[in-house]
Amino acid sequence: MDHRHLGRSGLKVSEITYGNWLTHGSQVEDEAATACVRAALDAGITTFDTADVYANTRAETVLGEALKGERRESLEIFTKVYFPTGPKGPNDTGLSRKHVTESVEGSLRRLQTDHVDLYQAHRYDVATPLEETMGAFADLVRAGKVLYVGVSEWTADQIRAGHELARQMGFQLVSNQPQYSALWRVIEGEVVPTCRELGVSQVVWSPVAQGVLTGKYVPGQDLPAGSRATDEKGGKTMIARWMGDDVLARVQELRPVAADLGLSMPQLAVAWVLQNDNVAAAIIGASRPEQVHDNAAASGVRIPADALARIDEVLGDAVVTDPGKTLEGMPTERLA
Repeated sequence: MDHRHLGRSGLKVSEITYGNWLTHGSQVEDEAATACVRAALDAGITTFDTADVYANTRAETVLGEALKGERRESLEIFTKVYFPTGPKGPNDTGLSRKHVTESVEGSLRRLQTDHVDLYQAHRYDVATPLEETMGAFADLVRAGKVLYVGVSEWTADQIRAGHELARQMGFQLVSNQPQYSALWRVIEGEVVPTCRELGVSQVVWSPVAQGVLTGKYVPGQDLPAGSRATDEKGGKTMIARWMGDDVLARVQELRPVAADLGLSMPQLAVAWVLQNDNVAAAIIGASRPEQVHDNAAASGVRIPADALARIDEVLGDAVVTDPGKTLEGMPTERLA
């Protein structure tokens, strides 16, 4: 397993990172979740990503239990704050000092640790002054409860503003966690150039496009039983954008590319995002240990230029590149 520096910091993370969005505490039973975490550790993965909102805090609890007994210094544990948890009261969401300060305590308790290696603002909060949010993060860093600070799905301008405030307050903004895959490239036009300039890395989620780039969905065939496209708890909605026959047919045309490189389809997808030098880690999820081992084998793979060009040719206009897509679903004005 190769490791990469996170931003301009000294922290190294495994370039394949294990995440438990839509799995632990929801789609996957606790025993299976623990087996997947054990498989990740066996594969050399040292970095684990979660969030308080995943399964309404259950995902953090499951991960904490699965990692119990491991040498804490050998792990990098990431979590996030922003979305509502618990009873969803008026202060149970956002990036106010109150919510950030209280949320980290809950995350530390569930993860069974006295600090998290990376604490991430899960979205930008237009309802809270950025100075308030970054001040709360600065205090957590000084208290030793948070070692590094990152964001998730922020625009280039938001990252630049947050980075400058962090610098003024004596800590670093080291990472952004966006969606990124061969099909979803919206960060390439603005976010990646800005982050390269500022020394901020990408820790990307959904490198296999919610499973579409594994090739498991074939035009004209029934959906695989138990797949994300059949999950009524949220997975089906997330994957819907890719389920048209045109996209699925194009993905099937990637099979010869993967075969020529001696890779499985998931390995090709994960390795593709790791070709971007601004990407520190690709987050993988799994419901079975064998999926972890297959994805982890993408570490260290270098895809030659002709194969990258072939991928671009095959996917063509199915690729989404509009930088404005980062703002989809994000409030654009103060709500109160």
